[in-house]
Amino acid sequence: MDKEIIFAYMSRIYTSIEICAGAGGQAIGLDQAGFEHLALVELENLACQTLRFNKPQWNVIEKDVRNFSATKYEGVDLFAGGVPCPPFSIAGKQLGKDDERDLFPEALRLVRECSPKAVMLENVKGILSAKFEGYRNQIIAELNSLGYQCTWKLINSSDYGVSQLRPRAILVALKKEYFDLFTWPEKNQLFVPSVGQLLFEEITSLGWDASNWVNKAARIAPTLVGGSKKHGGADLGPTRAKQAWAEMGICGKGLADAPPAADFTGLPRLTLKMTALIQGFPSSWKFVGKKTPAYRQVGNAFPPPVAKAVGESIIRALKLHEQKSAKSTRIEIEAA
Repeated sequence: MDKEIIFAYMSRIYTSIEICAGAGGQAIGLDQAGFEHLALVELENLACQTLRFNKPQWNVIEKDVRNFSATKYEGVDLFAGGVPCPPFSIAGKQLGKDDERDLFPEALRLVRECSPKAVMLENVKGILSAKFEGYRNQIIAELNSLGYQCTWKLINSSDYGVSQLRPRAILVALKKEYFDLFTWPEKNQLFVPSVGQLLFEEITSLGWDASNWVNKAARIAPTLVGGSKKHGGADLGPTRAKQAWAEMGICGKGLADAPPAADFTGLPRLTLKMTALIQGFPSSWKFVGKKTPAYRQVGNAFPPPVAKAVGESIIRALKLHEQKSAKSTRIEIEAA
């Protein structure tokens, strides 16, 4: 009897719902970690098309999160989301909770509605600055009142196999019975490829000789930016970022439609696929839309390998608690 109980817990499917799913960066990672997505909520039509094209079996809900109800998902294992960045971006005005773009209140409403075992919310590192300590405390107090304990962590994506620094602030909250069993994933001890190594096959696919370039690009990438609908086309960021890319042998003034040809001279530009590889997307993942909106999907994404690592740690905590519960059940059965 005890073995059957333990096996049932260990082999069960872990479920999740995700808001602000974008082009699927977090969803890919959580899927790889072992979560089955019950719903992915996203407002942008092109991002929804990207999700449906790559994973037609996923339940993609094209809706403003403010109009989404999570009551039918009560008891889900994980509530996740990449809550929009602008209110806490260091590059922005830092309006915090007074900014209409702040969806943390909606995320907390949905947590109240579905009462998940765990919560995972990702944001830019700006939310961890001293300026927003009061707001973080409000979020924690609200989650505490719902029976959760919380932990924030600043994670560098390169520590989890991504060829890019990309610091992200991640909030993990678990119901009290699971929290002490959660530990943040250890840094990846495996080799992290440089940009030159990561992109070598793709950038040479049309015959360009990259033998000199690969040595110049022998480090990880600066943080990719998603760009804004209000400003210009697809480029790799402000002047300082473009200078960093130039030092790696990349022109950051825009994206190329294709890899450099055999007779190309000068600094090559990245293609959309190259930026997706730098962001940690699988090479087979396709983005729907023209170059600029497609790049916005890439640049705003949560790197899948980071989501996978944190997702695995959450599942581990849930499993450990379930195994402890199964053992307690066994003892009660034997004592009966």
